[in-house]
Amino acid sequence: MRIQVRSIWLALGLLSLTACASAVPPSRMADYLGPQAITEPSVLHLPTERPIHAGLVVIADASAPDAAPPPPDEAVNRLAQTLKEQIGQHLPIVIDKILPADGLKPAGDIASFRELGKRYGVDYLAVAVLSSTEQEYPIYVFLGWTAHMQPGFRRDNWSLIEVALIDVNAGRALLRAEGRAWATLDSPSAPGINQWYPVVYLRPQDPERRFWPPTFEGAPNTLRVVSMNQAAKRLILSLQDAWLHKLRTEMNPAQG
Repeated sequence: MRIQVRSIWLALGLLSLTACASAVPPSRMADYLGPQAITEPSVLHLPTERPIHAGLVVIADASAPDAAPPPPDEAVNRLAQTLKEQIGQHLPIVIDKILPADGLKPAGDIASFRELGKRYGVDYLAVAVLSSTEQEYPIYVFLGWTAHMQPGFRRDNWSLIEVALIDVNAGRALLRAEGRAWATLDSPSAPGINQWYPVVYLRPQDPERRFWPPTFEGAPNTLRVVSMNQAAKRLILSLQDAWLHKLRTEMNPAQG
């Protein structure tokens, strides 16, 4: 009976943790575009000429109070290329160019994004905001497949990618979607077991899939890249759903 009760409490605890993680980190899109701009008014429809040609700007945000450091610039650039390709493959949207994010701040005003789009001659701009948060706490790490343990630490990373497709001329968002992911880094407190640690794995969706960072010092960056890449995969699915929902709403406004 005690085992059953304990199992129930563990299950409830996992559900509670998962529910909390679903809102971590919080959305940052309104901090950049403003709450009014990301509201999707029913009068603003998707363009009839498709595919939609747009620019893409990717912002690695670390301005929130509990924000983790962003992935390295090289990883952000690779992610921008991946988003460009995946959006083009799965949606009737062609990303013609990737625009620089220099000078874009969380000012809560879409004006700077409209200026960016007009400067580069695009009528539509896909704005992607990357954000994440982390926590670190002590654990015991197992040595290989044995029962021996030694002190270590675990770092959890929750990543979020938000995308808004904005009409540069109208100054409003046509479409919004997000993708979230959670990954974990386990490391020993002392060196000497490099054949097993540090290791990054996905939680809770695929805990058996592991990634070994190339260096101990660079392990936190590997964690952030793995987590953000998983968020990108979920973003594309969410973006497809948002597109279909938008189409259904336009065909039958009563269902919106």
